[in-house]
Amino acid sequence: MLFRNMFKNQKYLNEIEEIEHEFKSETKDDKTEITIYGAIGSYWFMDSTSAADIKKVLKDNNSKEIIVNLNSGGGDAFDGIAIYNQLKNHDAKIIVNIHGFAASAASIIAMAADELIMHTGTMMMIHEASTMAWGTKKEMRSTLNSLEGLDKSLADIYMTRFKGERSEIETFIENETWFTVDEAVAVGLADNAVEPEEDPVDPEAFKNSVLSRFQKQPTPIVTNTNKNILERFKRPV
Repeated sequence: MLFRNMFKNQKYLNEIEEIEHEFKSETKDDKTEITIYGAIGSYWFMDSTSAADIKKVLKDNNSKEIIVNLNSGGGDAFDGIAIYNQLKNHDAKIIVNIHGFAASAASIIAMAADELIMHTGTMMMIHEASTMAWGTKKEMRSTLNSLEGLDKSLADIYMTRFKGERSEIETFIENETWFTVDEAVAVGLADNAVEPEEDPVDPEAFKNSVLSRFQKQPTPIVTNTNKNILERFKRPV
């Protein structure tokens, strides 16, 4: 869950890597709106949004509603979990809007929502935590144990919304599963989807367009084409 290039499914990697970092917050009246685009965590080599950033926004924040606009391929699992808990423990109603992707650690943040809205065409991805290790057998075993424990913690969080069995969410995590809007809503990982507004249809124009298909058309003049063709193949008498 730490490195985006460790995704098993490379299909969406380019789109995720192209997400430009953006972090901002605005509080007005009883509502706070937070935008989190790009990597989750605290990195020296790229711009990102950390748990410390969210902590500053929420400190002494008495908003009754907090809206989080999320578009992220993930990042550090522990920062994701920390942000999840910061939002979950706040007294405000938490609304999360997924604008593009909520993958990896970002999907953990999304689970804090009282209302989780996936916009048209968005996706959610859950997978096992990943890291890099170097050292002795003992150190390798310690790293493995840490990852196994972390995956259990991730399953605990997803199970707060998931409608199925724990063994099913664990398999989804192991398989690195990508959910479309309808799929995420079906299994309980999201609440609803926002459909694009359609341009209003003029009733009279619509009626006329349909009627035009059924209005009586002039009868075409049919020439005896078949007879003319057959004449060419008759034997002379």
